[in-house]
Amino acid sequence: MNRKQFFQHSLLGAAALAAPGRNLSLQNQSLEDRAPREVKISDVKTYVHDRALFVRIETDAGISGWGEGDHDNRKVVAKAVHQIGKRYLINENPFESEYLWHQILYKGEDLGLSGLSMGALAGIDNALWDLKGKLLNVPVYMLLGGCKVEKIKVYGSFGIGEGEKRKSPQEAAAIAAGFVEKGYDTVKVRMQIRVLNRNPDPDFTETYVKEVRKVVGDDIQLFADFNNGYTAGRAIELIKILYEKYNVQLIEEPVHYHDYDGMRQCVEASPIRIAAGEHSFNRWDFKELITRGHVDVLNLDVIKGGGISEMKKASVLAQTFEKEVMFHNARPTLGTAATLQLVSSIFNPARIQEWGGEREQMNLWPYFRHRFRFEDGYLFVPNNPGLGLEVDVEKMESLLYE
Repeated sequence: MNRKQFFQHSLLGAAALAAPGRNLSLQNQSLEDRAPREVKISDVKTYVHDRALFVRIETDAGISGWGEGDHDNRKVVAKAVHQIGKRYLINENPFESEYLWHQILYKGEDLGLSGLSMGALAGIDNALWDLKGKLLNVPVYMLLGGCKVEKIKVYGSFGIGEGEKRKSPQEAAAIAAGFVEKGYDTVKVRMQIRVLNRNPDPDFTETYVKEVRKVVGDDIQLFADFNNGYTAGRAIELIKILYEKYNVQLIEEPVHYHDYDGMRQCVEASPIRIAAGEHSFNRWDFKELITRGHVDVLNLDVIKGGGISEMKKASVLAQTFEKEVMFHNARPTLGTAATLQLVSSIFNPARIQEWGGEREQMNLWPYFRHRFRFEDGYLFVPNNPGLGLEVDVEKMESLLYE
């Protein structure tokens, strides 16, 4: 069966399944009706780039899905995809993705329900969504129950670097100004302090924020990410300074991501919104962040947190507790594609989402045939089948990792 025939069969099958009074017995259906049900996964491959990990899921229908997984320790994550996930995927139907997701998670649960397992599952799950969209010839947001969103407002996000690679305050301010010149009206400075350098001395955060504010002017909304850099007492002190002196409007991850009590103290004392969640890898992590940390904005990550399927559940949990959802996304290609599809399908997103821009220095775009449409601070949601970003398969083969 070629691609054109498969699409025709798939669409006929979808129409038959939607018809009133349909007969659900497979033996009474034609081949066209059964086509999507009969697709089987034939192979799972991983592709490791210096700055990214991609997963490809192939089928006996000749159609493949692509997803991005966690880029940290990417070769280890790739091994997990093969050794933990692949065995439960071969010869299975990709439309049974909820079943497959939980099979992989709990068959490997001794490795933990966060971190490695979820980063590998993210690549698999995102690829399955891309595959299902392609098999049915529709964008993923339609499969997720899209909310009629054409474009999504984004803010420019960048880090100041660490150690010898740390940028000067003037260099950081120039990057922020570059975002503003491209049409962004909001910029976030990531301080990249991390737990290992908690409560830095001397403390450079205010210096960087001051310089960025001076360069971008007063009309640009400014966020700051402490990257788990402080204990609650020092974080609260600094939050108030940044708000009162530089009109910073949101602080992300002021304390360690598992210090839920410290997070709650920051929220209760802060005059501005507190966001966290990029180190919350599943629905149970987000439950703790909501009920104990009391954060205002949940930051979800589709390449670290188990993929679209799990982050959809986390967004529903957030909606239940009347929390905004803001996606953590510093990845320019398939991570952004998955994020756009999911954001456009949920009812409670924040009015603005994170994007680090096209990040040419990562050298990822040569592996894709087109880019996202960006205009005046907005990213347009792709309408192509699947996640909406076409992979250059021939070039990607150079990154194959098994």
